[in-house]
Amino acid sequence: VQLQAYGGGLVQAGGSLRLSCAASGRALSRYSMGWFRQGPGKEREFVAAISWSDGSTDYADSVKGRFTISRENAKNTVYLQMISLKPEDTAVYYCAADFLGLGSRVDGMDYWGKGTLVTVSS
Repeated sequence: VQLQAYGGGLVQAGGSLRLSCAASGRALSRYSMGWFRQGPGKEREFVAAISWSDGSTDYADSVKGRFTISRENAKNTVYLQMISLKPEDTAVYYCAADFLGLGSRVDGMDYWGKGTLVTVSS
């Protein structure tokens, strides 16, 4: 599975962005998908996940109520809608795929895409 995240950019605090993750090479229908991020000088951390089986979602506490993960299996694409962005959301955002898993563990993902940079200015 090849994953490509895009949609990052520079936004002011309080603004919104929508990230997309397009997959190729294999259908995503049996992959739980996760979004992760790595801020400057920080370790990569979990942001959001969506299950392959029932579409249930999971979020890091820091983004609950502001970020929404969704998927369109027909388009082999996963999205991350981000609103009320804060400077601390500044990071490189990565999408990743977890075959038949939960999609929420950095060390449990099977495939990773290249990241897309999100910069939130204060």
